[in-house]
Amino acid sequence: MRHSLPIALPMIVLGVESSCDETGLALYDTERGLLAHALYSQVAMHEQYGGVVPELASRDHIRRAIPLLQQVLAESGIARQDIDAIAYTQGPGLAGALLVGASVACGLGLALDKPMLGVHHLEGHLLSPLLASDPPSFPFVALLVSGGHTQLMRVDGVGQYSLLGETLDDAAGEAFDKSAKLLGLGYPGGPAISRLAEFGDPSVYQLPRPMLHSKNLDFSFSGLKTAVLTLVKKHTTNICEQDKANIARAFVDALVEVLLAKCLAALKQTGLKRLVIAGGVGANQQLRSALNAAAEKRRFRVYYPELEFCTDNGAMIAFAGAMRLQINPQAAQRSYAFNVRPRWPLNEVELIS
Repeated sequence: MRHSLPIALPMIVLGVESSCDETGLALYDTERGLLAHALYSQVAMHEQYGGVVPELASRDHIRRAIPLLQQVLAESGIARQDIDAIAYTQGPGLAGALLVGASVACGLGLALDKPMLGVHHLEGHLLSPLLASDPPSFPFVALLVSGGHTQLMRVDGVGQYSLLGETLDDAAGEAFDKSAKLLGLGYPGGPAISRLAEFGDPSVYQLPRPMLHSKNLDFSFSGLKTAVLTLVKKHTTNICEQDKANIARAFVDALVEVLLAKCLAALKQTGLKRLVIAGGVGANQQLRSALNAAAEKRRFRVYYPELEFCTDNGAMIAFAGAMRLQINPQAAQRSYAFNVRPRWPLNEVELIS
């Protein structure tokens, strides 16, 4: 996995990700590409609670970070002193989880006397398709679609982001999880409801397509979730598996149609021919199929991260940090006092010209 960067001194960047329920560490070399990455998911732990428990997430990050660091060092053959800079997720995310990653990263920076760089979590997702073997060129339209965010951005370069539209309430991934819970599918719900939808009959139920004809690029998915609740409540007795599948199919079809329509509108508005999909929902096969079919028909290119980089991971943080440092080496700091930003709009990220 290699991506050409502006001419600058080669460097090896350690990335640390801990914004929610995945602990990720990775090493990225600006000459050789991704050297190693390791990820631990807390899904099994949170599943019994039906969602992420912040305190448990924070404690588990503490347990996992150093063993994962040792794993990526061993796999890459890189010594700690060979690391040139450390990038960590500064926000947005769960405050306690972010603090664990920041403290581990800055503690390492202090011990190794290496410069530090706080990275925006969504910038990591936004740039993650550049890690693929066939990366997009700037500029492009990006759909950031995950459990916490649904945004359309125009991307002209690293740090050059213009917000085109965003969700007014629930994010797409959140709607997936909440609707799956209504159907008794457990947590995380996105993959489960997508699998179930494959067995559903698309003609049985029709759910609303929120803001499909809003004449802007914003989204709203809370009403779609409420429509699923209404359908479930109509079954006074236990809902059968086929009806669950039919509802799941109606939900997925509605959400995918909205995402597709907004992406097409964003491409038309910007005049661009490259579309990047980033974030956990970007792994959804129904969404990918719809986008690929539209791209072939309308003659634009669509790019995705590798499946292993759709969810939160350290590789995207190491890569985003490396790209920023290649353009502006002075962005890294040797001050090891840190802060995190649980709420941090992407349009507040410092621009790089």
